[in-house]
Amino acid sequence: MTRERARAYARVMMTLQDDGPSKLLPSERARTRLAADALLFCADILADRSARAAFSDFEAMRSHLVDCGRWTDERAGALADNVWACGPAIAAARGLAA
Repeated sequence: MTRERARAYARVMMTLQDDGPSKLLPSERARTRLAADALLFCADILADRSARAAFSDFEAMRSHLVDCGRWTDERAGALADNVWACGPAIAAARGLAA
């Protein structure tokens, strides 16, 4: 785990703490945390099917939040960027494999 990943995780948790209770249902907060946790503890996103599935589920939820007007695309995108940043970079995973 890198410092950047830990900071991204902290940003996700702060969003869930500050905005989550008023802007997200408990199940949506749980899905967001599950994705962040899965990515944080993932060593290789290309090989970790469960981490990819958790992020895919989060992405579907994020799209729904935007589509129904509960979140702006900008705000939901920022949260998605932070969740994704919890994981290992794809370029780094490919570099290790080369």
